[in-house]
Amino acid sequence: MKILWVKAGGLVPPDTGGKIRSYNILRELAREHSVTFFSFYAAHPSDSHPTLKNFFERVVCLPLSLPVPKSRAEIVDYGIRLLSSQPYLITKYCRSKVNDELRALLQHETYDVIVCDFLSPAGIIPWESRTPKVVFTHNVEAVIWRRHYEVATNPLWKAISWWEWRKTAAAEKRYLRLADRVLTVSDTDRDSFATFLDPRKITVIPTGVDVDYFQPLPGAEIPDSLVFTGSMDWLPNEDAIFYFVEAILPLIKQQHPSVSLEVVGRNPSRKLEALLEAEKSVRLTGWVEDIRPFLARGSACIVPLRIGGGTRLKIFEAMAMGRAVVSTTVGAEGLPVQNAENILLADTPKDFAASVVSLLRNSDQRRRLGAAARRLVQENYSWPKVAESFSRVLQDVLGR
Repeated sequence: MKILWVKAGGLVPPDTGGKIRSYNILRELAREHSVTFFSFYAAHPSDSHPTLKNFFERVVCLPLSLPVPKSRAEIVDYGIRLLSSQPYLITKYCRSKVNDELRALLQHETYDVIVCDFLSPAGIIPWESRTPKVVFTHNVEAVIWRRHYEVATNPLWKAISWWEWRKTAAAEKRYLRLADRVLTVSDTDRDSFATFLDPRKITVIPTGVDVDYFQPLPGAEIPDSLVFTGSMDWLPNEDAIFYFVEAILPLIKQQHPSVSLEVVGRNPSRKLEALLEAEKSVRLTGWVEDIRPFLARGSACIVPLRIGGGTRLKIFEAMAMGRAVVSTTVGAEGLPVQNAENILLADTPKDFAASVVSLLRNSDQRRRLGAAARRLVQENYSWPKVAESFSRVLQDVLGR
C-alpha cells in the first residue's frame, strides 16, 4: 500500500501518549508499505523530524510559528480564533500554508489511502478527494472537553471548556461522517461514536506497548514511594496531580507519613510548581530521557485522572514493567484490565487512598498484581501485533 499519513503536532520525540502510539504503528507499517509522513507542528530548536527520512519513503514536515502553550501569546491567538466554528485544536494548526502544501503534494502524488491522525488535521484533509480516508482517533475529544467543563471551578475556564466542548462535538460528527473508516483505541470510544455513526464504519485498534523495552527491573523499588508519569503540559495530567495532592495524599499520610511521590513528565506549569513548593513529599522531575528507572523504584504507580479519553499508555508501560497500578476508572478507561486482578480501580479520594495504602503495606499484593499485569500486555499487546491489525483495516478499506 501507498499510505499518506497526516499528523498535526509532530511525531518525534515520541514523548506523549499519542506520539508514542503513532510512532510505533508507523514504524511497523513502514516495514511493509510505502509511507509518506506529512506533519505540521510548532517550530523548535534541535528538530529531529528530518531523521524520519531513515524510516519512511517520504517526509514532509512544516515547522510553524505557534505561540508557547499557556502563554499570553496563546491567549491572544485563542481570542482571535474564538468565534470560528472550528475548535481550537483544529484552528491552531490548520493554517493556509499547511493546506496549500498538502494539496500541492496531492497534485503530484497519488496514494491508496490517507490517514488523518487525531482530529486536529481534519481541517486540511481534502474530503472531496476520491482517495479513501481513515480517521485515527486516539480520544473522543469532545468527551475530554466535557469533563473539563464538569470539574472546572474557575468561571472563565468553565465557559471556555463548554464552548470548546460544543464546537469539538460538532467537528467530530462532521469529519467522522465524511471518513471512509474511523479507528478508535477502545470499545468505550467506539460506543461513543456509534451514537452518530454506523458501527460497521468503526474499528477498534488496541493500545500497544514495547514489551522488550519496558521490562521488570528487580531490586530497584524504594519503600513507600509512588510514581506518576505523563506530559505535564497536558491539562488532564495536571488536574490529576492537583486532585491527588489536595484530596488523596493527606488521607494516605494519615497512615503512611513517609510516603513520597515523583511526578515524571515534561513542562510542569508554574501553578503546579507553586502548589508543590509547600508539599515536600512530592517531587517534579520535568523532562527525563528514560522513565523506566522512575517506574522501577516506585512501590506503586498512580493514575488519578478525572479527565481523559482514549486509553492511557502510561498504564500499559507500568504494567509491562510489572508495577502495581492504582487508577481511577477514567484513567483506565478503555483498557482490558480487571480490578483486583491486574490493577486496582478507585474513584473516591477515600477509596483511592485506601488502595494505595493497601499496596504500600503488602509487598505480596504488589508482586501479584504486577506479575499479572506483565502477562496481560506481553501476551496480547505488543506493537507488531497492533500494527498488523492496523494494516488489515487499511487493506479492508481499499477492498471496499
